[in-house]
Amino acid sequence: MSVDMQTKQDVLEVMKDRHSVRKFEKGVTIPEETMEEILKATIEAPSSWNLQHWKFLVVESEAQKEKLLPIGFNQQQIVDSSATIVILGDLEANLHAEEIYGQAVELGFMENAVKETLVSQINGAYERDGFAMSEALKNSSLAAMQLMLAAKAKGYDTVAMGGFNPAALIEEFNIPARYVPTMLISVGKAAVEAYGTARFPLERVVVKDSF
Repeated sequence: MSVDMQTKQDVLEVMKDRHSVRKFEKGVTIPEETMEEILKATIEAPSSWNLQHWKFLVVESEAQKEKLLPIGFNQQQIVDSSATIVILGDLEANLHAEEIYGQAVELGFMENAVKETLVSQINGAYERDGFAMSEALKNSSLAAMQLMLAAKAKGYDTVAMGGFNPAALIEEFNIPARYVPTMLISVGKAAVEAYGTARFPLERVVVKDSF
């Protein structure tokens, strides 16, 4: 079997093996270099126009996890896990466009006229009501899934949480108005083996060509 084929199989195994964990081993520290690897893999996620609509608040210290606990409705995994990562969506990701496409022009990948057209289109789209919020949540969620898969590939377990108080989170952790909280993800070592969950068969969820 070729290395490429083995790698593809390994990726599929990671996807199959990832299950939500709610009981974590206390006191497990993720090495800084490992967390950096996980986050570097996370930011390879796709995003609209490559605007990279995300920010990650990594809550690792015991004191900060205790502050986060009531905000997350006292879900114990917040304090028991190695870290809880706040996934934030960028409401002003369009401001990245000039930098991103300017680099493309400098590297010779794009004509300046094309860049100007793209930047204008992006800023125009962001003037539409609700567009910035939709893009922030959608694209940061892509990164969130990538983070969970990267963590699993490095031997760590995760659980995504939508249950938290956004206003309290923003106030307690001084989150700038530019960012909207999307979800919390706890990362660590499972104290109890995660159990599989039932999935609908493909014929229940897949429609080909049209309804």
